This record gives sequence, structure tokens and C-alpha cells, in this order.
Amino acid sequence: MIEREITEPVSLTDAAGGLNPAALGWTRTPMHDTSGIPGHGHWGRNKRWEYWCVMTPTHIVALTISCIDYVSLHSVWVLDRTTGAEIDSTVLSPGGRSTMLPASLGDGSARARTGKVTLDIDELEGGTRLRGTAPRVSFDITAARPSGHESLGVVVPWRRADRAHGFKSTARFQYTVKDVARPAHGVLAIDDSTIEVPEGSWAVLDHGRGRWPYRVWWNWAAGSGVVDGRVIGLQLGSKWTDGSGATENAVVVDGRLSKISEELSWDYDPSDWMRPWRVHGERADLVFTPWHNKHSQTNAIVISTRTDQLFGTWSGWVQDSTGARVSVDGIEGWAEDVLNRW
Repeated sequence: MIEREITEPVSLTDAAGGLNPAALGWTRTPMHDTSGIPGHGHWGRNKRWEYWCVMTPTHIVALTISCIDYVSLHSVWVLDRTTGAEIDSTVLSPGGRSTMLPASLGDGSARARTGKVTLDIDELEGGTRLRGTAPRVSFDITAARPSGHESLGVVVPWRRADRAHGFKSTARFQYTVKDVARPAHGVLAIDDSTIEVPEGSWAVLDHGRGRWPYRVWWNWAAGSGVVDGRVIGLQLGSKWTDGSGATENAVVVDGRLSKISEELSWDYDPSDWMRPWRVHGERADLVFTPWHNKHSQTNAIVISTRTDQLFGTWSGWVQDSTGARVSVDGIEGWAEDVLNRW
């Protein structure tokens, strides 16, 4: 598979609000202007979100600020890795009144304001500050951005048959930035306890802007850690990108990204999520061993979601752009299977 690297700023949408063909490709740093999402008569199909997950030696903290036109969803989730206890606060609110999202990544802050959950994401020089409050929980964590650190940006087109013209048109598309292996530090408070987010903690961003079909099934996996003295970030995806001409597969070594332009095979057992997963192809042979399943399910009339997000440990190798095999043995992260109707 040949994918084009974009190295100059480009608009995701054209003047009519459709996908700009010049936007197709991938980037090492955010280059896409996504201010055309939402708009142009596509109400109900526009999806915008910021998702961060921070893994510390003792806890996992995940936060979401999102708007899908007719409803906003905001959440804070915390796992105590020692006890397995979870705290989950999720709020659905009509429309987008509770949500502030920047037009493009890096253009401003993201905020959520509800009676139950408040969230703030602010860009700083050299990092991103993540703050939130929810029942029993508050946090103030900074995801550092080391000098020269690269992230994967990809535009994925979904094509459909155009009966009037007899060709494939692109009415739905997604721009995603997956930023792995961001060193994290700060504090987490649960009830009356204050917990440090120490060195060895890692943050991962999933930034999304696009126009989605109603039903989508996807896999996403990420990992961050240090192997043989090098900082390794792993980013993998499947199903939602299949057949699109784009992938969201990459490895980051000491901040330098290598794009993996190959649709990898995912082998796992939906009847037993805790069995080891295997992700493999010509440029990767990876095993993921889960130790916790974050299962969630929502059925709110027009919205139905089922998520199994497995947290665990990676082993194996990925080939970088020089042809060298990069070991990922021991880095931690997740692999997920998600089915959405939204």
C-alpha cells in the first residue's frame, strides 16, 4: 500500500464542505485545518472528540470530550490497578451546549461543563494540561511534548456507490490524530487520597474530526514505554480503515515516527476477550496479553455502543522505516473492539 505523506498545511474539506482530495494522506505533525467540521448541511453525521488516556504504575485515567451534533458525551474513568476498582462517570447532554472544541488541533482549548463532569484540555508550551472533576475524582495532569516528538495524523475516506453517476463517491470521512508515548506527570485525587502521577507514566491522545456512517466497527490499539533505553510508542488500527487506502499503523521510536502502510491481521477471541491477541503482517508480529477489560455498553435510542477495551502488555516487534525490527517487549497499553451505531 502506498500512502502519501503530507508536509504542508491543508484543509480537510473543500469549499462545498466535502472531502478535499488534497487532504488524503498522513502526517508526522498536525497539518489539517478541520474547521469545516461541522457544517454544510451534514447535521447528524459530524463527529468531533478529544480522548486522552493516561497510564501510571498504579492507576489509569481516561477522559473524553465529544460532540456528535445531536448529543454530547463527556466521561471520566479511573482504574485502580492494584484493586481492580473502577470509577466511571459518563454524561450525555442534548446538542453541543456543554461542549467547547477547537476547530483544529492546537487552535485552542477543549472544555466540557455539566453538573456531574467538568473537563479542561489546554495546550501549553511543551505539553498539554488535562484537568477534570467528577464524583469522587479530580486530576491535574500534564502530557509533555518532548522536542521533535511526532504523532500520526491520517485521513480515512469511506466510499459508497453513487447511483446517479455510477462511481464511488466519498460522503463520509475521518481525520484522526493518534499521539502515543507522551510522558505524563501531575496528581490524581480519589476521595480523600492524593496520588502522584510519577515518571514512567504515559499519555495517549485520540483526536477526531469527521463525518461518519451510522454504523461502524473498529479496532484500536496503543502502547507506550521504554525498551532497551529507547522510548517506544505503538499505534495500530483495523476494520474501520479496511479497503480505504489508508491505515493508522505506526511505531514511534524516541519521538520519530515510522508509518506502517500495511493492513495488519488481528487475531483474537470475542468469546474470551482475556485470551492473548495477535496483530501481525509483513512489518509486524505482536502479541498483546490483557490483564483488565473495560467493558461498556450504551443503548440510548439513536445511540448504541459496545466497547471492550483491554488493558495489558505488548511483546514482539515492528519494522521501522529503515527496515530494522523494533522490540516492543514490556510496553503497556490497550487493544479494543468497538461497535457503534451513532
